[in-house]
Amino acid sequence: MKIAFVGLGAMGAPMASNIARKGIALTVYDIVRAQVDQVAQAGATPAPTLGTAVEGAEIVITMLPATQHVLDVVAGADSILDRMAPGGLLIDMSTIAPSGTDRVIESCKSKGIRFIDAPVGRLASHAIRGESLFMVGCDDERDFEAAKPLFDAMGTSIIRCGKAGTGIRIKIVNNFQILSIAEITAEALVLGAKLGLSVEKMKEVNGQTTATNGQMQVNFATKSLIGDTEPGFTFDLSHKDMTLAMEAAAELRLGLPVGAAARAVYGAARSTPFAKKDFSALLDYASDLAGIEPPRLGSNA
Repeated sequence: MKIAFVGLGAMGAPMASNIARKGIALTVYDIVRAQVDQVAQAGATPAPTLGTAVEGAEIVITMLPATQHVLDVVAGADSILDRMAPGGLLIDMSTIAPSGTDRVIESCKSKGIRFIDAPVGRLASHAIRGESLFMVGCDDERDFEAAKPLFDAMGTSIIRCGKAGTGIRIKIVNNFQILSIAEITAEALVLGAKLGLSVEKMKEVNGQTTATNGQMQVNFATKSLIGDTEPGFTFDLSHKDMTLAMEAAAELRLGLPVGAAARAVYGAARSTPFAKKDFSALLDYASDLAGIEPPRLGSNA
């Protein structure tokens, strides 16, 4: 069986590498050649072009940055769907607009290609360790069984969300929560710093009350609170995901005022040197606006 993986960014590269390390034959492609070479070191077969990567493939995984990228490579001219093996399975793990996923589903149906949407949860550090979470939308149990060995090679949690298209919808809702909570966490830490509080004590109390959250306890604690703001997941991608949530809400005539405010913060940060930093650098951005040094674990506050 030929399996292809297209899109080897901060999440895609370690995920594809973990498939290859499990001894599963995998052909990989990305427009950045260095990313292809990196995954090839884990045992994958590098492809010089997208067409070469997916030609005759029975399973193709896509992990791409935005809706238009997915639509272009999946259903555009000389697309993945035109080159896959007849009756093959496309697994899209990208975080894109639900309407985009719906268009891909229709394109797959028109070409006789099966489809699963399986966007990824957790951080890049989890992807590196093979501990990703998958939110799976799937119409046919046989398709899920075909994909499951790949999910198992890349992650530790598979959540069945419903029919095709439900995975991406749950991913958008979950990312909306994550990114909004991250902004509140940054603001809380800056408030605490201005009040002269210890980061360790704020984190300890947070962890033992209903205020606890993965940003304070995991993401910030392993990234910006120890001075590491390299992505990870950038402000640019964070703003994209918040925009997807707000656009979905607008289509439903639904107001999300707190989310709108958080999205505005990500949008403002994109015009600063923080744009390409990890989104946990919200702490550094908020500290800069407050005119203080970013609080860190181990500081003497």
